[in-house]
Amino acid sequence: MTSSRLTAPLLLLALGIVALALFAMTIGAYRLDLADILAVVLGQAVSDSQAGIVIWSIRLPRVLGALALGACLAAAGAVYQQIFRNPLVSPDILGVSAGAGLGAVIGIFLSLPVIGIQMLAFVGGLAAVGAVMGLAAGIRRQDTVLVLVLAGVVIGALAGSATSLLKVLADPYDQLPAITFWLLGSLAATAGSDIMAALPFAMVALVPLVLLRHKVDVLAMGDEEARALGVDTGRIRIILIVAATLITASVVSFAGVVGWVGLIIPHFARMLVGPSFHRLLPTAILIGAGFMLIVDTIARTIAVKEVPLGILTAVIGAPVFVYLLARGRRAWS
Repeated sequence: MTSSRLTAPLLLLALGIVALALFAMTIGAYRLDLADILAVVLGQAVSDSQAGIVIWSIRLPRVLGALALGACLAAAGAVYQQIFRNPLVSPDILGVSAGAGLGAVIGIFLSLPVIGIQMLAFVGGLAAVGAVMGLAAGIRRQDTVLVLVLAGVVIGALAGSATSLLKVLADPYDQLPAITFWLLGSLAATAGSDIMAALPFAMVALVPLVLLRHKVDVLAMGDEEARALGVDTGRIRIILIVAATLITASVVSFAGVVGWVGLIIPHFARMLVGPSFHRLLPTAILIGAGFMLIVDTIARTIAVKEVPLGILTAVIGAPVFVYLLARGRRAWS
């Protein structure tokens, strides 16, 4: 699929997401008309005096948070799957989400501001993926992907145990509810300031992914072939891992740990546009954004009490993961 042929489907996806976002903003305990939403966004006067408050303070930040969450997790998952050459690898499997979640929990436990929580989430995610790669390098076996997955399970379990310890030590009236919120994943308390604090980190991390998109395809051919083509595989891989970890940590800092998105969305994008990263990245970003917006809308409307995002994504992602395991490496072809 050429770039010109890819533009039209991406434009249709983007328009569909805009329509879906407008529809999601009409749904909630306080019903809003689409005409009122468009009028408020365009700065026009509306008869409902409460509409502007609901839209700017509640609905719009939540919709933008869902879009950012899905887009960032899908982008990170696409990067990990490409550089490790396996569709079963994701930030969740490699322990990045667990490490970033632990960092955010430490920040909450220490009563740090949002920027401090974000920085600790980034450090935690980077430390987790570094530990996974270190274990995989130390345990030299033929099936590298299997070692990476098992190392990710081990590091994720250790991060989970440390998180559980902090939950026991946390203030049960203040810190514990906030920690529980992060671990289950939710956008209920998302404010515009949270999005603005996380957006610079995500945008900075997205830059190397775009600039190095063609070298990602070379890395997917294998280290020997990449070196023969003049690519510094070690340096490029480290840059990509740091960028993908920063993207994951930026959204974990305000949405909590939401699993499975980075695993299943890149796979669907790959089935649509193929494995080439310069096509895969924008497609995964758009599909991930739309998917998370749908999930978040269901989460806040399916029951009287809001359902955590992590529960819904697990219900969807677990069967898909079993399917991917059954297919094995054939899913990569």
